[in-house]
Amino acid sequence: MAAGLPADDQGAEAAIRLPDPGTRFISLSLDADNQWSYMKTHGDAGWEELPSYLDDLIEVALPRFRRHGITLTVFVVGQDAALGKNHEALRAVADAGHEIGNHSFHHEPWLHLYTRPEMEREIGSAHEQIEKATGRRPVGFRGPGFTFSDDLLRVLAAHGYRYDGSTYPTFLGPLMRAYYFWKSSGFSEEEKKKRAALFGSVKDGLRPLHPYLWEVDGKELVEIPVTTMPVFRTPIHMSYLLYLATFSRGLMEAYLATALRLLSWSGVNPSFLLHPLDFLGGDRVKALAFFPGMGLATEYKLEVFDRIVEAVSKAGFQPVTMRQHAEAAAAGRVPRRRVGA
Repeated sequence: MAAGLPADDQGAEAAIRLPDPGTRFISLSLDADNQWSYMKTHGDAGWEELPSYLDDLIEVALPRFRRHGITLTVFVVGQDAALGKNHEALRAVADAGHEIGNHSFHHEPWLHLYTRPEMEREIGSAHEQIEKATGRRPVGFRGPGFTFSDDLLRVLAAHGYRYDGSTYPTFLGPLMRAYYFWKSSGFSEEEKKKRAALFGSVKDGLRPLHPYLWEVDGKELVEIPVTTMPVFRTPIHMSYLLYLATFSRGLMEAYLATALRLLSWSGVNPSFLLHPLDFLGGDRVKALAFFPGMGLATEYKLEVFDRIVEAVSKAGFQPVTMRQHAEAAAAGRVPRRRVGA
C-alpha cells in the first residue's frame, strides 16, 4: 500500500485530502465514552445495565459541529456499537461525514494488562461491531484512559490500522489519578491495581508532542499524541479547559491563548481531545455528578466550545480529522521508533 494512502471504508485504496503545505492544522477527536463506561471505571453500581446518553450527545453535538463546519474523528466503543439501540445515533455520526475510530470493546483503562490473545479479541470485536453499526472501517485507535503498550501496537498493526492516538505526554497523570481515587470509593485491592496506571506516569511527560512513526513487525503505525502545552506539559483538552472555566472564563481563555501561541512557536500541529461530557451538563446527565464540570449547564458548555473554536481559528489552525493528521505526518519526515527497542 502506498505511503499516505490508507484503505478507505469499503476496502479500496483512496487518497485522503491532506492539509495544504505550510498550513497549520489541528486534528479534533471525540472519545465517545458512554455513561456506563464512566460508571464502570468509577466503580458505580448499575453500569452493567449499560445506561446511555448517546442520543443526547448526538442531539447536542452534531448541530454544533455543523454550525462550525467541523469534520472530526469519533472514537466509538465496541460495546455500544454492538447494541441495536445505539445504531441510529452512531450511524448519524458516520452519515454526517465524521471519521469513525476504535476505542476498544469494553472500555477498560487497564487494557495494557490484557494478554496478547485477550487484546486481539478486544480490538477485533470492537472493530467488527463498529463497522457493522456505522458502515465505516476504523483505521485509527485510542486506548481508554490513555492505556498503551507494545502489544497493543502489535495488534493494531496486525489489523491494518494506520495510526494510534493513545499517548498523553503530561507530568500530571499521577495527580489526575489521585483526584480520581479521592472522588471514588469502595474499590477492592484488585480493582485498585487495575487502575494503578490510569492517566499514565510522570515519565509520560517526556514523550514527544510531535507525531512519529512506530516500526511494528515490518509495518508502520503513526502515533499522534494527545497534545499538551509545550514546555509545561499541562493538559489543553476541553475537559481541562472546562475545569478552568469553573473558576473563571477569562482564565480559561487566557490559558488556551497561551497554549496556542506556544504550539505555533514550537511548530506543533495539535491534536485536540473532546469528550461527551464536554457537551452534556448536569442538567442532562444527573448520574455523573462526580465528574469534573458537571455543575455546569449544557448551554454553558456549548458556549465554551464556541469560544474554543473561535480561538483556534483566530490562531490560524485549520481543523482536520485524526486520519488527515496521520497521513500528513506519514507523508512528511518524522522520527521513527521501533516497538520493543
